[in-house]
Amino acid sequence: MNAQTATQTAPAYLSVNNVEVIYDHVILVLKGVSLDVPEGKIVALLGANGAGKSTTLKSISTLLKGERGEVTKGSIAFRGERVDQLTPNELVKKGMVQVMEGRHCFGHLTVEENLLTGAYTRSISRGELKESLERVYHYFPRLKTRRNSQAGYTSGGEQQMTAIGRALMAKPTMILLDEPSMGLAPQIVEEIFEIVRDLNQREKVSFLLAEQNTMVALRYADFGYILENGRVVMEGDAKELAANEDVKEFYLGLSSGGRKSFRDVKHYRRRKRWLA
Repeated sequence: MNAQTATQTAPAYLSVNNVEVIYDHVILVLKGVSLDVPEGKIVALLGANGAGKSTTLKSISTLLKGERGEVTKGSIAFRGERVDQLTPNELVKKGMVQVMEGRHCFGHLTVEENLLTGAYTRSISRGELKESLERVYHYFPRLKTRRNSQAGYTSGGEQQMTAIGRALMAKPTMILLDEPSMGLAPQIVEEIFEIVRDLNQREKVSFLLAEQNTMVALRYADFGYILENGRVVMEGDAKELAANEDVKEFYLGLSSGGRKSFRDVKHYRRRKRWLA
């Protein structure tokens, strides 16, 4: 079953339809990207560096304008409502939050102060705020230990956990997660992806995650889309994509004959033509 078939049986919680993005009025980055995220699912957006993954997420979260980017064609709907003209703040209030790549934290604030900033869009009591904090600490017990430490002096893994935990404080139903594994040790990457799956299964939070680490992402995702040069070139069930020979050879350097050298993979990339 491919992603298109899946979205016919599960309503699209997030729907990106034929989106085109231009930077600085001249640089065409996304060229008709379409994808769906069913409610309660984890969808991986895969591709090499520069393929357009981060731009896709920012077009959804409406953060493009801060980087001189603009959606010039297509539409984006969340829970059946057009959202591409909303502000990021309005989108957060509707339940969608983006966790930016690079583990963005306020380095001079403590871990707990960083988490508290995630609840600024919610009008809640002190008791509800404490309850939200404890919920984050339940999923990230390491943050509870480091709650009084300055975020800038914590490890890369702890900063990534802080960034995700801060997003959770907004009580989202949809999280856009950009390159969660970037610069982290494999053990920490697995820990973070386990937490993502836990949040998905227990809290029913839907995820669209952009990731270069194809092998890990497809292990935890339900569906996947592969981007190349600003276009979706392949999509489908995560297990089927992980077993696909083209995906293994093109993105993982693997084939039925075993691991290929970097030179072989580059040659394969040159001769493989995804698009007509």
